[in-house]
Amino acid sequence: MVQYPTPVDRAFAALADPTRRAVLERLGAGSATISELAGPVGMSLTGMKKHIRLLEEAQLVATEKVGRARRCTLVPYAFEGISTWLARLDRFAQVVERTKGDR
Repeated sequence: MVQYPTPVDRAFAALADPTRRAVLERLGAGSATISELAGPVGMSLTGMKKHIRLLEEAQLVATEKVGRARRCTLVPYAFEGISTWLARLDRFAQVVERTKGDR
């Protein structure tokens, strides 16, 4: 069985949660503080911090302390491993499609 690098596994685990996917979509429009991310979804700062920590561990988001706030940004190169894995999956799907009915 193919072994995938740990960063890809962590990234997919982080992406499994809809709140974290929403955070990534929001950060695609620009950096935001944890408060700015928590407010629109009605989440506590503590809850959002946990989501951000998981995104940081997956190396999808970086944070920086700016004054009293923690500013979050996407890590641009972080999605390369995911893209590579998805390209492999797409190639597999193409093979399956081409071989349908060859039984």
